[in-house]
Amino acid sequence: MKYGKKYAESIKAFDRAKQYEVGEAIDIVLNNAKAKFDETIEFHCRLGVDPKQADQQVRGVIVLPNGTGKTVKVLVLAKGDKADAALAAGADYVGAEELVAKIQKENWFDFDAVITTPDMMGVVGRIGKLLGPKGLMPNPKSGTVTMDVAKAIADIKAGKVEYRLDKQAIIHCAIGKKSFGRDKLVENYNALADAILKAKPAAAKGQYVKSVSVTSTMGPGVKVLPKNA
Repeated sequence: MKYGKKYAESIKAFDRAKQYEVGEAIDIVLNNAKAKFDETIEFHCRLGVDPKQADQQVRGVIVLPNGTGKTVKVLVLAKGDKADAALAAGADYVGAEELVAKIQKENWFDFDAVITTPDMMGVVGRIGKLLGPKGLMPNPKSGTVTMDVAKAIADIKAGKVEYRLDKQAIIHCAIGKKSFGRDKLVENYNALADAILKAKPAAAKGQYVKSVSVTSTMGPGVKVLPKNA
């Protein structure tokens, strides 16, 4: 594989086969994040579970201690006093059937998260096939189907992230921006890693955490010595 000049220089700066302590790994990532924009720092974790088995799913939510560094646009589908509460709590868009129709007819997706109340799920279900593939479908387990819309908005704006397995049994999650610096990124990393350990399914056998790496948007992955359950 042919790499760009900056990427090729970056992969020479460390041992790609070595597993580093988390702080050291993040230092390497930050030193090699050379893009002109504030690169996102990403966490990738391969687990020793079978994602095809319902009893081996790993999924959850966590509010990262230092947020994600991303400005999140929140859509709330609610009516009456819950709609009023959503507006007061800082939701970017609030509505009901009219916004569902806008998504259906205009392919409108100018938002990063969707919150709704339980009574609206019948309406939201109409766009389930549109929201699902984008990871936007509200779900009680992730706290996005709730009567307490104000808390849900506050959590998301504060840096709540959802982690879940993909088909290869890997969890991919952003843990902040280059501008956060080492300490804040290490704190976010540890919070997410601990949450994933606590979410270990009872049915999981053998080594749970197979491998972990951190990377920046444009940089190479650096292996991290994983914690293990």
